[in-house]
Amino acid sequence: MRPIENNTFVLASHNKGKLREFSDLLAPFGYTVRSAAELGLPEPEETGTTFEENARIKALAAAEATGLPALSDDSGLCVDALDGAPGVYTADWATREDGSRDFMMAMEKTEKLLAENGADTTDKRTGRFVATLCLCFPDGETEYYRGEAEGHLVWPPRGTDGFGYDPVFQPVGYDVTFGEMTAQEKHGWKPGDEHALSHRARAFQKFARARLGAA
Repeated sequence: MRPIENNTFVLASHNKGKLREFSDLLAPFGYTVRSAAELGLPEPEETGTTFEENARIKALAAAEATGLPALSDDSGLCVDALDGAPGVYTADWATREDGSRDFMMAMEKTEKLLAENGADTTDKRTGRFVATLCLCFPDGETEYYRGEAEGHLVWPPRGTDGFGYDPVFQPVGYDVTFGEMTAQEKHGWKPGDEHALSHRARAFQKFARARLGAA
């Protein structure tokens, strides 16, 4: 496996929620993380049709622009009753005409479609959060780490922590939503632990074990 020659990554994201989560996850390992927003990098157009494709588009752009290895993730909510939608278009469902993001609007759209499809019981409201973490070097060499969190959608939204669709997603085995959990509860993982809860934590756990020497 190709070594990482320094302790600095570029995090190819302008999403403040993701930046907070990655900061929490990377903090124990002593790595410096510089965000794409901090470095003034533009956001590339995500034209992929899979989480892997979109993650690589972002990571490769940041790596080529800075000469540093770049981390990116592409994630989304896949609802079974909606044939996997919104999927890679999860953020698009929250985008208003002026370019701003409104996840309450997105959650309401999701709930409306579930109602139209007769998804009125828990067993009909299943889905999962998916995250694909991409490590990309400036020469284009790429690695992927994927994590998924199974659960079901609730209504109305519950909780004000987290971000995105967290207030309507209740993971399997829990009676609270991601939006009602602290960051540590949602991630459910730190170095040395076997258990990871969130999709992003599960992807990061695989990355940390492969790349950062985590147990």
